[in-house]
Amino acid sequence: MSPASFSLDGLRVHMAGKGPPLLLVHSINAAAGAHEMRPLVERFTATHSVYTPDLPGFGASARPDVPYSPRLYTDALHAVAGAIQARHGAEPLPALALSLGCEFLARAAVERPAVFARLALVSPTGLMGTQARRGPAGATREVPGLHAVLAAPWWGEGLFRLLTKPGVVRYFLRRTWGSDTIDETMWAEAVAAARAPGAHHAPLRFLSAGLFSADVLALYEALALPVWASHGTRGDFTDYRGRQFLEARPNWHWTVYEGGAMPYFEHTEAFTMALRRFLAGDPDPA
Repeated sequence: MSPASFSLDGLRVHMAGKGPPLLLVHSINAAAGAHEMRPLVERFTATHSVYTPDLPGFGASARPDVPYSPRLYTDALHAVAGAIQARHGAEPLPALALSLGCEFLARAAVERPAVFARLALVSPTGLMGTQARRGPAGATREVPGLHAVLAAPWWGEGLFRLLTKPGVVRYFLRRTWGSDTIDETMWAEAVAAARAPGAHHAPLRFLSAGLFSADVLALYEALALPVWASHGTRGDFTDYRGRQFLEARPNWHWTVYEGGAMPYFEHTEAFTMALRRFLAGDPDPA
């Protein structure tokens, strides 16, 4: 996907382009990886040094059998941000994240506010329904005992293989798009991403809800930097009633796109223009 990359203790970071840095963070699912950022990488490499890490357990990064957690992913983003600033200087970074990646990016920005300049959150998780998720700091929503069942040696990897068959991946992407018309390259990249050895370890923790933060709303509320959030109107990721808790905050601005949960695939030019305005300092780029 990118012409160059580097590794941070098994974490693979793709990089492309020239100019000020831009960090792009993919989502978490059975076949996730930096390939989810492809349209944005293609649009921004002419003006920015674009960094797209494969988060631990995904893509070209190491996929060991370890306790995957929000802490692990947040620390990975701290490491990536540190490496970017080592290359470009200590100026705060702009960053964009997708879906569950938004929770990790928000936590990183809350913990180290001087590192990040502004956040673009695409289809951020944690805002479904009307429950205010202000649980204990660092707690997750993991269903007790579920991961042990899902990861059982006689079952776990086979379950993952079933969930990542080409036809099943297509089914879930259609639900993400809210349409039978999906990005075919994205589908092929997702199928390939699920074939690496150890690819099942992180997704099984995801399926147990162990990667979702119980304190996500508190994280979002603690963000003091400019935040541009966006989501679509179709598919499985359209319930954003929880944004009511954030709409009064002057640093948060929202855009709703007609389409699925990855609007930069379906509205690439409009999304790119809005993101460029946001990066240039417009707090409400819609």
